[in-house]
Amino acid sequence: MKKDIKPRNLEETRLNKFISHNSHYSRREADKLIADGLVKVNNRVVVDLATKVNANDKVEIGRKHIKEDKERIYTVIVYNKPKGEIVSKVDPQGRKTIYDGLESKYKHFLTVGRLDYASEGVLLLSDSVEVVNALMHTNLERVYKIKVSGFITPKIEQAMQSGIEVENATKGAHKDTKIKSMNFAPFLAYDIQTNGQKFSKIKVVISEGKNRELRRFFAHFGLDVMDLKRVEYGGVSLNNLPTGKSRFLTKEEYKNLRIFLKEENDRSI
Repeated sequence: MKKDIKPRNLEETRLNKFISHNSHYSRREADKLIADGLVKVNNRVVVDLATKVNANDKVEIGRKHIKEDKERIYTVIVYNKPKGEIVSKVDPQGRKTIYDGLESKYKHFLTVGRLDYASEGVLLLSDSVEVVNALMHTNLERVYKIKVSGFITPKIEQAMQSGIEVENATKGAHKDTKIKSMNFAPFLAYDIQTNGQKFSKIKVVISEGKNRELRRFFAHFGLDVMDLKRVEYGGVSLNNLPTGKSRFLTKEEYKNLRIFLKEENDRSI
């Protein structure tokens, strides 16, 4: 007798997540495929975006069977982003994007966070949504080299050491920002390399770096960030990678990534 009842102990996951995890489609692309009626589960077309599946379900896109791949090896690349490139697929203003500088085979890769238009340095990209989210939504160390327009005063050092809450942190932000106030956590580390009246150079280690955090921080003290370069992200550095070029992770970096992803997965269980 044919049994249609699935075992209850199998872990279920959202259909769009299953597709993105086991194919080249992103979750957004998977949602569109589902909504357009192009996805079948157990030989039936599904259009409900909340549909969940498990390892026993047969998932198809057109005539292609999407199989669970527990041993999938994700690709992660390091891109040395130059100044003057937007971290986006397209730019309404017609400016150059990182995908104009990358090889065409990486056009579907997603970025781990962003670097603003005037910043440069380490930008990680992957073909896995889960890897991107895991790397982006954690407190991995980000290391930056910064040049600012003036002295690093004792007051600034105190804020770097203890953190500071700023009610109006719009200076240094994008003109269209909706984020006004910010709580700046203490820097994990910093090293003032030169300290002068015209400019100072400092190397800092922080655990976020979003919403133009560093530009806002120094702008609060009246200093403009003249140059900002991210030289390391989660232990992955440029390794003499030329500006505008990309490289694969090294064997050691992939090993560390697998360890990191396993630890993140264990935490979520």
